[in-house]
Amino acid sequence: MKIVVDGMGGDKGSEEIIKGIALALKEMPDINITVVGKEEKLNSIISTMNLDRERLEVVNATEVIEMDDDPVQAVRKKKDSSLNVGLQLVKDGMGDAFVSAGNTGAHISASQLKLRRIKGILRPAIATVFPCKNGNFVFMDMGANADTKAEFINQFALMGSKFAEDILKKEKPVVGLLNIGSEEGKGNEVTREAYNLLKENKNINFIGNIESRDMMNGKVDVIVTDGFTGNMVLKTAEGVSKFIFDVLKEEIMGSFFAKIGFLFMKKALKKMKNKMDSSEYGGALFLGLNGISIKAHGNSDAVAFKNAIKVANEFAKNKFVEKLSSTFEEKIEN
Repeated sequence: MKIVVDGMGGDKGSEEIIKGIALALKEMPDINITVVGKEEKLNSIISTMNLDRERLEVVNATEVIEMDDDPVQAVRKKKDSSLNVGLQLVKDGMGDAFVSAGNTGAHISASQLKLRRIKGILRPAIATVFPCKNGNFVFMDMGANADTKAEFINQFALMGSKFAEDILKKEKPVVGLLNIGSEEGKGNEVTREAYNLLKENKNINFIGNIESRDMMNGKVDVIVTDGFTGNMVLKTAEGVSKFIFDVLKEEIMGSFFAKIGFLFMKKALKKMKNKMDSSEYGGALFLGLNGISIKAHGNSDAVAFKNAIKVANEFAKNKFVEKLSSTFEEKIEN
């Protein structure tokens, strides 16, 4: 597999991206990587590392879409940006998947422009893997569609089910609709209409509404919602996780006996931290496009980038886009 990486996107700079690429090349002998960006800068960083240049190619892109750029305008005006050039490589068949930690809005716009939607899919959505009590689940939409129709959420459920089945290896994945109450009839007009559509959808295993406090109890494999709510929940969860570990650290450092106790709890706490760490889950996938486009977290470090590349490789090897396309083709025919 050949994975295309945006060498200029992300808060931590190109050096951290190249470090992530180095980890990926070492861990995954079955991949080649094309890194896109300002050639001179990228080659200068690469020259300081012991990398397999036979498996690493640099493609020049003279422009960079910055985090504070207007997404749509930047995609249109900066045609030679690392984001546009990288996605064009995937569109032209010169890469099997694309990974970037750059401007999310621009990434969504460019991905839709370059890769286009799978036939039958009304809107692509951002899907990510979320930790829960007994493993993980697929959560979507994470922000691609702030204003969402019930029909979109119904399709998110089918796409998410395919994700859970093919990538997470969940048999007959259970789907829940994120809502303010578990009873039927709860929520706003969109969620009530979505509930009815999901209930009638014979292609999914829908169990009804699920409240945000119950998301991580392990009872569902796919949770669907609108992009506005999904993004808020994601960032709240990240903030709560950071708060918990900051408080733990402060309390441990402030007490001699707590430090002694930490020695006995260190292994368990490390496992807990890894399970809750977003960098362990790589990146989020734009589901519904004719190509694999992975959004890594903006502040991704080398390990997070390596894991995002790993996610891209898994989707590419699994031929997930082709399988999802076939699923919707069958649905249209039926």
